Amino acid sequence: MADQSSTLIRREEVAEGTVAFHFEKPSGFNFIAGQFADVTLTDPPETDAEGNTRTFSIASPPFANELVFTTRMRNTAFKRSLKEVSSTAKVKISPAAGTFTLHKNLAKPAVFLAGGIGITPFLSMVQQADRDRLSQKLYLFYSNRRPEDAAFLDTLKALETTNPNFRLICTMTEMSKSTKEWKGETALIDKEMLCRHLADLQGPVYYIAGPPTMVTAMRETLVSAGVKENDIRTDEFVGY
Repeated sequence: MADQSSTLIRREEVAEGTVAFHFEKPSGFNFIAGQFADVTLTDPPETDAEGNTRTFSIASPPFANELVFTTRMRNTAFKRSLKEVSSTAKVKISPAAGTFTLHKNLAKPAVFLAGGIGITPFLSMVQQADRDRLSQKLYLFYSNRRPEDAAFLDTLKALETTNPNFRLICTMTEMSKSTKEWKGETALIDKEMLCRHLADLQGPVYYIAGPPTMVTAMRETLVSAGVKENDIRTDEFVGY
C-alpha cells in the first residue's frame, strides 16, 4: 500500500517538552498495537540534511479514529516545522510496520519496560487490551526522571482502574529536580524491583522500549536473571 495523505488535527503537550500530534486516520489504515509508521511533511517551512520524514511508534490504539504520534521536542528542522505548521497542514503517512506487538499466548504474561518516550507503543497496546478485555496479565514498568517528564501518566493510571489484568509500576529517578510530590518507586528499574512486583521472572515475555542505553541495560539485567533471549523483544528510540 502506498503512503496516504492526512491532516493535522491538533497538538497536545503531554509532558514537559513532549508533544502529541493528532492526525486524521486515513481511510483503510489498519495496524496492530505496537507498530510504527513514517510521517512525511509535504511542505515544511524549513528542512535540513536529515530530510522531511521521521519514524514514529503509533501511540493511539487501533480502535481509535485518529493517529497519534508523540515526540520529545528537540531543536531540529523537522520538529520545529511540525510544531509550527497550521492545523490543516497535510502530511504523508506510510503503511504501519513492525513486529513489536503483543504475543498471542494469553496465558503468558507481558512485561513492558518503558523509558521516557518509549512509552508510546505500550500506550497503544494497553489501551487496545483494555478495549478488547484481554484476559492476559500485563505489567508496565515506566521510568522517568520526574513526574513532569512522564507522558500519558494520568491515562495509564486510569487504565489500571478499568483493566484488572493491568498493573502500572512507575519510577521517578531524579525527584530532587521535581516540584511535585511522588510516593512511588524512585530507583532505576533493576532485578530487585522486578522481583518485588513479578511472581516469576522466567514466565513472561518482556518488551523493552526507550533510549539505546536503557534497552541494553534492561536486556542484560533480564538475561542475567535467567530470562530466555526468545522472551525479550526490544525497540530503541534514538534521537527523540
